[in-house]
Amino acid sequence: MTNKLDPNELRCFTGSEQAHKLGVLFPNALLTDGALYVAQKGGAYWLMEVIASAQRITKVKSEPFQVWRLKVNEDKSALVIADDGNENIIYTQAVPFTDFSLPEFKLYASREGDQLIILLPGEY
Repeated sequence: MTNKLDPNELRCFTGSEQAHKLGVLFPNALLTDGALYVAQKGGAYWLMEVIASAQRITKVKSEPFQVWRLKVNEDKSALVIADDGNENIIYTQAVPFTDFSLPEFKLYASREGDQLIILLPGEY
């Protein structure tokens, strides 16, 4: 069963009241309410983990603000691309298969001290 995200529902996230821990493997990664909604409703915990795990790469970790894009192809393969907010690519990862319901999706990641906060653009 495919988890479907409604773009209209995603627009409702304009701030976040809480920060939610991604998990024990990524203790410094926090999800806003909107990012948690995407992880749960969209079946995209894997995407949040891609973002968090890429922080181990110096080029990625050194950027305090990051734009993450997911582009899903017709054959259900995908590409995850991160840039520094000025369209300078800092990371890419091919995904052989995903059932993510939207053809394109964007998230932000922002560093605050040792914490990484993953959020929807409307929550920034």
